[in-house]
Amino acid sequence: MFSPTAYAESQSIIEAAQNYQVLEIINRGLAYAIIVAGFLSVVFIFMGGISFILSGGAEDKIKSAVSTIRYAIIGLIITILSTVIVGTVGKAMGLDIIKYINLGDIINTIKSITTESSTTSSPESLQ
Repeated sequence: MFSPTAYAESQSIIEAAQNYQVLEIINRGLAYAIIVAGFLSVVFIFMGGISFILSGGAEDKIKSAVSTIRYAIIGLIITILSTVIVGTVGKAMGLDIIKYINLGDIINTIKSITTESSTTSSPESLQ
């Protein structure tokens, strides 16, 4: 009736739950940070483009608009590479931070967040 051998985890349920919670918090936090940084980058690129169009040929306004676009793109690249930066700094300090960061989970979290927000804001869901 009962199995003579039991296969169990080597860690307790509390430890497993705590690790999952930390993992979920870190991945969700990184996902939100990437979404916010991406949105802000698009806004600043748009603002830089509008400033460039409305510069009227003024050299100082053109330089300002181009630098706005450039810094927005650089900020977006740094945000995306932040997982690598955090992992490298963590290893240099002797911490194993990167084990909590899973790029696949972050991308899936971003997809689920955007899907949730698009379904709640659709006209069909308001009826």
